[in-house]
Amino acid sequence: SRYYREVLPGEIVKISRHDVQTLDVVRRPEGDPSAFCIFEYVYFARPDSIFEGQMVYSVRRRCGQQLAIEAPVEADLVSTVPESATPAALGYAQKCGLPYVEVLCKNRYVGRTFIQPNMRLRQLGVAKKFGVLSDNFKGKRVVIIDDSIVRGNTISPIIKLLRESGAKEVHIRVASPPIRFPCYMGINIPTKEELIANRPEFHDLANYIGADSVVYLSVEGLVSSVQESIKARQDSNPKNQKSFLGKLGHCIACLTGDYPVELEW
Repeated sequence: SRYYREVLPGEIVKISRHDVQTLDVVRRPEGDPSAFCIFEYVYFARPDSIFEGQMVYSVRRRCGQQLAIEAPVEADLVSTVPESATPAALGYAQKCGLPYVEVLCKNRYVGRTFIQPNMRLRQLGVAKKFGVLSDNFKGKRVVIIDDSIVRGNTISPIIKLLRESGAKEVHIRVASPPIRFPCYMGINIPTKEELIANRPEFHDLANYIGADSVVYLSVEGLVSSVQESIKARQDSNPKNQKSFLGKLGHCIACLTGDYPVELEW
């Protein structure tokens, strides 16, 4: 029978015709926690990926539930921009007791917006990229869950589109904390100046992007959503899990500026 699991940090695996063998696991220096990129859970990974023994989809749904605890709002329905933030939006809706309703549908005949050569074309691209399901939200207060707002470019034309199509209010809730710092570990995060969280507009972000309100998930909320089920599993089977994962830790440097290794320039 086939058996898949993730390769552990420092693990050397030999794959042959006959079997898959672990030759060795190189241990981390004593006391160093692991520093798995937390943004894999938020954004990069496929929802069916399994990291640290848990499915990414489930973590994203928990982030949505946590966001509902931290940032509820008086509204009629919860939705998302299709479709990366759907698990978080479903978690938010479930926790708030509001219906999850589709407000936009993807137009499958349009290319990717981010490769358009300039800002104006990118924003026009957004309008062409989505169809508006206006019957679903006309005259209603809408909460849109996004997985992350990095530059703030893409969400503005979407809010405008919803308002023009009859939305009474548009509230934005972001299922991750604001990215404030560059990543030196290989993830292509824009420069500090490009990040909306470092710009003056961030202090009145709702007004800047045209929303009624904007709230991000807290760093603590994200970390607890990611670590909750790993900790539960460690507690139920301490010997096995501790030897596998070592001390629990995640890299949150892009959110806090606290890097897991010393930067050498």
